[in-house]
Amino acid sequence: MTLPQIHRIVTGHDDDGRACVTSAGALPSVVELQAIPGTVFHEVWATPATPAPIGADEDDPTLGPLQLAPPARGTRIRFVDIPPDTPEFLARGHERMEQAFGQAGDARLSTVKAGSPHPLMHRTETVDYGVVIAGELTLVLDNDEVLLGPGSVVVQRGTNHAWANRSDRPCRMLFVLVDGRYDAGLAQALAGH
Repeated sequence: MTLPQIHRIVTGHDDDGRACVTSAGALPSVVELQAIPGTVFHEVWATPATPAPIGADEDDPTLGPLQLAPPARGTRIRFVDIPPDTPEFLARGHERMEQAFGQAGDARLSTVKAGSPHPLMHRTETVDYGVVIAGELTLVLDNDEVLLGPGSVVVQRGTNHAWANRSDRPCRMLFVLVDGRYDAGLAQALAGH
């Protein structure tokens, strides 16, 4: 299954304050993770704060190095293509997670260790809305798994998780990530993990 190219339209304002299209076309930042071939990040947009600043002339926030998490107090929207898990990846993928998460901006986000339920286990201090666009995926948590198909929406609230593709074709998910903060009690509980 070939997944379609993503077409982005960005709106803004002209010098007179009228609404206009400021850019339209293919995404300028599409990055395949070298340590996990077939895993492709399609960066759509990011905001640096909440409320999000809306100016007349903004630089494209998707240019520059890949960052998994959103900016502090900001948001990030992206599509991610996730290839089928292979027996080799399930057996040895944990050896490449520092490299994979390093390419995605922060190697410390990987939580994989001996006995982890999947090599891609990771945690971000964010609230993520993940929507399956095409294919199927299994959400893997410490103690639960949920099979997802097109139209499934996951509200991922700072949990340790992974996305397992146990099918024979790629899956595309749309993610909106919102910077978050653990409350003091949860932060203390997580410090021991």
